Amino acid sequence: MGIDLNVKIGKLKLKNPVMVASGTFGYAEEFKDFFDVKNLGAIVTKTITLNPRPGNPMPRTCETAAGMLNSIGLENPGLDVFIKENLPKLKDIGVPIVVSIASEKNPAEFIELASRLDKIDEVCALELNISCPNLKNKLISQDARATYSVVNAVRKMMDKTIITKLSPNVTDITEIAKVAQDAGSDAISLVNTFLGMAIDADTKKSKLANITGGLSGPAIKPIALRMVYEAASAVKIPVIGIGGIITALDAIEFIIAGAQAVQVGTANFINPRSAQDIIDGLTKYLKENKINRLEDLKGSLKI
Repeated sequence: MGIDLNVKIGKLKLKNPVMVASGTFGYAEEFKDFFDVKNLGAIVTKTITLNPRPGNPMPRTCETAAGMLNSIGLENPGLDVFIKENLPKLKDIGVPIVVSIASEKNPAEFIELASRLDKIDEVCALELNISCPNLKNKLISQDARATYSVVNAVRKMMDKTIITKLSPNVTDITEIAKVAQDAGSDAISLVNTFLGMAIDADTKKSKLANITGGLSGPAIKPIALRMVYEAASAVKIPVIGIGGIITALDAIEFIIAGAQAVQVGTANFINPRSAQDIIDGLTKYLKENKINRLEDLKGSLKI
């Protein structure tokens, strides 16, 4: 019997649980020379807004002791250009495409974005990015009422799978996770980056022009893992784990904690083949441990 890596997230069927995180994989073109991107479970696009965004001023990234800070500010070409130029190329890859969307100022923009993307067959699901820490306005995912309002409004007008991306910058992750579930989200993904900063001691200036940015990479993994465990224990919908996943063993920890799938982010900058290596490592782990189905590993943490 072969190893079954299949997972289901809402109406979304993935041949394996390895997705690439928004903003870390471009539109996949940059990675085609490193591995066959058709092997991915799904691709989550760079976040799209209704109108083009130039993003935050430079410098927008810097390395930290065990990760990186970014303050990109949702730079993207806007919905029209994305549909016309980027989506056709993504369609040709042949794996499920999850489009990440965000509003700039007015949460109602989520509804317009979702309405237009819901009509496009190539779009398999939407990830509602209500947790980007690099915008001036308050995060929707830090407010339970605002989270419910946005998710429920999108749910009422579309049939595609909805994934709600949550922020770790909250007091109780389970509260927001439950609200997203109650509002109609098919799944939640967590965590987005932690708000952080870095200072150049010689110039006494921030290393980021925006002063603060989102911390990602191995440094956040233990906290992200804890939050995924808490969220998976609190909701019945699938949880997608994100945060410092570099190796297959990292991904396995998230799955044991209760994640249905994982997203690989910062690792893509370190090793462009990381997603493929994780897929291969998952298969090897299951074979060595005589586990035929990935589903049997999910939530198997021994207490």
